[in-house]
Amino acid sequence: MSTVIYPSPIFGPVHSRRLGLSLGINLMPKDGKVCTFDCIYCECGYNSDHRPHAPRPTRQQVAEALERQLRQMVADGRVPDVLTFAGNGEPTAHPDFAAIIDDTLRLRDAHCPEARVSVLSNATLCHRHEVREALMRVDDNILKLDTVNADFIQRVDRPTGAYDVERVVEALCAYNGHVIVQSMFLKGTDDEGHDVDNTGDAYVMPWLDAIDRIQPQRVMVYTIDRETPCHHLQKATHDDLDRIVNLLRQRGHEATASY
Repeated sequence: MSTVIYPSPIFGPVHSRRLGLSLGINLMPKDGKVCTFDCIYCECGYNSDHRPHAPRPTRQQVAEALERQLRQMVADGRVPDVLTFAGNGEPTAHPDFAAIIDDTLRLRDAHCPEARVSVLSNATLCHRHEVREALMRVDDNILKLDTVNADFIQRVDRPTGAYDVERVVEALCAYNGHVIVQSMFLKGTDDEGHDVDNTGDAYVMPWLDAIDRIQPQRVMVYTIDRETPCHHLQKATHDDLDRIVNLLRQRGHEATASY
């Protein structure tokens, strides 16, 4: 099984399909995965396969490592397009997430003011006041909503705790448009042989209705790009993603697809 466990607290820079030259900020341990989802398509593998032994990086460790890396990149003439919170799990689960966002914005302004600050989150904690306030301060608040079908979420995203998709949609609405919705579309089956194709109208149309309620600044639809822990998954086709993007645009939403 080929999976990616990212260094911590800083990794890259890497070239992102959606964001450009991205310097990664990983708030999870460097030797394992800690996430509030256990997605069958996650490039980091299943939670149970990579139990960490190292602690999460501290706020101070993140700030010091980020400043060192930014100074080096500026000296090399290779300034990042974006500073991206991602890595081995859900970044908003870090107990000092809000303060780390403040540190990151300060360091960005000091060393590479043209760079954007982005957070890739699965939205499981986006209803928390301190998380919401922090995400409202970043440039790209990218929150996941793969579907509004509860059975699909339990089968594919596999939340590790209580998860109410209607509550998540309501929380996304509360961002008042300062949110980019990111949605995974795929085909194939899970490890038990259940169909996980969410590209058809039975999944897409209710999801579109939720997007209408949320009124995000943009919607990013994408499909699997790397090896997944469940080996029965297949990419959604270009036609699948193009159809979904066109449906979004017909409803007045800005939308992009990553194939």
